[in-house]
Amino acid sequence: METLPHGAARRIDGRTTRWDAHRARRRAELTQAALRALRRHGPGIGMEEIAAEACTSRTVLYRHLGDRAGAWRAVIESVDALVWGDMAAATEAAGTQRSPRTVIAAITDSYLALVERDPEIYRFVVTRPLNDTDGDDPVAGMSSRMGERLTPVMEHLLRTAARAGGAAGAASVTSETARTLAHGLVGLVRFVCEDWVSRHDRPPREQLVNEVAELFGARFDAIAAGPATPRAAQPGPQDTPCTHPTPGATR
Repeated sequence: METLPHGAARRIDGRTTRWDAHRARRRAELTQAALRALRRHGPGIGMEEIAAEACTSRTVLYRHLGDRAGAWRAVIESVDALVWGDMAAATEAAGTQRSPRTVIAAITDSYLALVERDPEIYRFVVTRPLNDTDGDDPVAGMSSRMGERLTPVMEHLLRTAARAGGAAGAASVTSETARTLAHGLVGLVRFVCEDWVSRHDRPPREQLVNEVAELFGARFDAIAAGPATPRAAQPGPQDTPCTHPTPGATR
């Protein structure tokens, strides 16, 4: 069995690591060029426009990004990181004494603000290239990841509201409840945003933010209020006692 000289394996690993870092850096640079081309030309761009923006050739693009579908996926990865970074910053900026409405409004506003700022990039992200028919849908995957990341945020808010509602309220909070609310919030905001960004008469962003916050805030209000006291049953028409006339009594 041949023995490698001491340190040879380390040198090979070092070269591989350097090439990996170079490829990752080049891919990030070309992705940023794709984003700039999208802002300039709109969601119908081809590889020619991206190559021109990057001051390189299509051959280089194909090597690092693949075809237009590969560029689409690279853009989605970049947008995914940007959206989550904005959401995380928004929830932190809401402060330590965060009401559910404040946090939900901050999350919603961060998403809508990004779309309002870069509508062409958003349209490109939600438009699946015709030649990308294999594999998982990265847009659906992005929404799923957002829901997973927001689940612990929702669970914290739910448990805080439940403590205000007493033991019975706390018992009603589960991780599944938080998961449902987190994924529901992401799905609602995404589809509301798709309608909003396509309208010429779209309402102000603040209006949508407030409506989403009120809709989801009602769930937290109900938990914080605790279980409702059941009202005494009132007899309805069907519950009226039936009295039979005494035999021989006149009507």
